[in-house]
Amino acid sequence: MDYLGNMDDLFRIFHVDAAEAQRITTSPDEPHSHGFEELIIGAEGQLEHFIDFRTSTIDAPFVSFVTKGKVHRLKPGVKDGRCDIRVLRFRSEFIPETTFQLYAFFHENADIALPDTFCFKRLLTICDLIDGEMQQTEPDLSVVRQLLGTLFTLIRSEHRRQHPDEEVTTTTQNETFRSFLQILEENYRQPHDVEFYASQLFMSARNLNLITQHILQQSVSRIIETRKLIEAKNLLIGTDKPVSEIGFDLGYQEKAYFTRVFKKNTGQTPTEFREEMRKLVA
Repeated sequence: MDYLGNMDDLFRIFHVDAAEAQRITTSPDEPHSHGFEELIIGAEGQLEHFIDFRTSTIDAPFVSFVTKGKVHRLKPGVKDGRCDIRVLRFRSEFIPETTFQLYAFFHENADIALPDTFCFKRLLTICDLIDGEMQQTEPDLSVVRQLLGTLFTLIRSEHRRQHPDEEVTTTTQNETFRSFLQILEENYRQPHDVEFYASQLFMSARNLNLITQHILQQSVSRIIETRKLIEAKNLLIGTDKPVSEIGFDLGYQEKAYFTRVFKKNTGQTPTEFREEMRKLVA
């Protein structure tokens, strides 16, 4: 759905109706990836989704989550003359504590069918609250952040209710990946290397890399660095800490090295990023 172009804001919400769905369907749209997360909630209509190198079509009501960097293609469709799809886009650093948990939960579950129950209606209500806040002259992004987190909590809760045995039957790779993310969340501020995380999981660094490549198409070192940078962005936006202190807090001993890594991954220095984000938030 890159018909909306690149996203420079921390968060956006869009609505796709029948007319817009028809327009998107007739527009050329090749498989692509993007640098933001995308949550799609379908109340009416359907979605044709190419992801993980296979195509599937899901009828509303559904939720779909596309992680940053995954190659995919989305085509919203009309069913019974109707389409009502909400698209929520956000940068990883918008809810950094939640984003990596989403990667584990939605792996091999990019599209989830949900029954048209009270729970799903609550999802739409929260979308309306988010949309209402974003329509304000000066939207409060802290309110939006809390509401977005609530959306994901409700989705997971309803999915567990519908599939109570799924957590028990997860593959060994998925369970290892979840454990890795949990250990990462507890240790990413320290200057630990790949071997440290592999040893915590009683496996070789090579095997851990094979698992992360399969699930996220990223190496372990890349995932560690990404988690550090997400937190760095969060601190640059939400605090007045000096750049050198933020880098030190995340295990970078030298400000120059932290700045070099940050710019290599974002195209901006930490100071440039902070100034740009504060202008957007303001």
